[in-house]
Amino acid sequence: MKKTIYLAQAIPYVNAAPHIGHALEFVQADSLARFWRLLGWDVLYTTGTDDNSLKNLQTAEAEGLPTKEVVDKYAKQFEGLKEVLNISWDIFNRTSSKEHFRGAQKLWSLCKKEDIYKKKYKGLYCVGCEAFYKPDEIVLGKCPDGHSNIEEVAEENYFFKLSNYQRYLERLIANDKLRILPISRKNEVLSFIAQGLEDFSISRSVERARGWGVPVPGDGSQVLYVWFDALTTYLTALGFGNEESLYRKFWINSQNKVQILGKGIIRFHAVYWPAMLTSAGIPLPSSEFVHGYVTLEGQKISKTLGNVIDPFELVDKFGVDAIRFYLLREIPAWGDGDFALLRFKDLYNGELANGL
Repeated sequence: MKKTIYLAQAIPYVNAAPHIGHALEFVQADSLARFWRLLGWDVLYTTGTDDNSLKNLQTAEAEGLPTKEVVDKYAKQFEGLKEVLNISWDIFNRTSSKEHFRGAQKLWSLCKKEDIYKKKYKGLYCVGCEAFYKPDEIVLGKCPDGHSNIEEVAEENYFFKLSNYQRYLERLIANDKLRILPISRKNEVLSFIAQGLEDFSISRSVERARGWGVPVPGDGSQVLYVWFDALTTYLTALGFGNEESLYRKFWINSQNKVQILGKGIIRFHAVYWPAMLTSAGIPLPSSEFVHGYVTLEGQKISKTLGNVIDPFELVDKFGVDAIRFYLLREIPAWGDGDFALLRFKDLYNGELANGL
């Protein structure tokens, strides 16, 4: 019998067009999938888009367009990377689909009743990260990841009792029952857990969400908070909550469930996600591969700085093989790496064209 392996790539927000940083993760994940297929393994590789985030809603409002229209527009561009970058995913899962809604609501319903409760809350919310932060984590108006769009939010939400899982998560990660690579990221997660885990919000009001998102089962006043919703994509891409044959084959019955993600969302994947799955009685992923960021000429890529590189234009000018080659050769698998056009051209001429 073939060895089965499920490779799940993190899903991007669709509040803007894809940039070179997105291309890196697609190419990394695709290369892993192709390598494992060469070994004769039965590989299922999934990705998709996070359609329900507050960032998407705010972009739509800024553009004066319906949220669905904006989400569909950018999701189509991300889906277009399959052909442009020669990506071999098997399933592209959008969180705005009815099938995903059913699966996300099923996960909520499976969680232990004592792990979910409702309370009034006031906190600092980073729109860029879609996360709440403590006051001492906001320095000079910015979150730890450098985003400055911080809002003070006060409302009644549902919370997940993450504090119940502190010792469990410490043992789980320290003993590599959930393997996090590289080890520096594993240590980062253990350090975060050691500071003490607080319960986290898993819903937001329909008013603040403008009615956009997955309704909370049994409470029409709330929709699922983006991370409870979006993380479920790793299950719903396999039909969880719908036709579940792939879910049984690649999640329940497979020992090899690998997730690939960026360092900025490690807290949600390595802490929140395993706690949610454990509460619901669902097996955990086996490994999480965490990559760094792509900078441009030493600067962080950002729409504000106007230094976003369009992968479609790059491929059109230099060809897909050259772009894939540079991303895999020049950008460290586990760390940050720089995209410098001069360096790219040097490698292109020196190693691909061989000086011709």
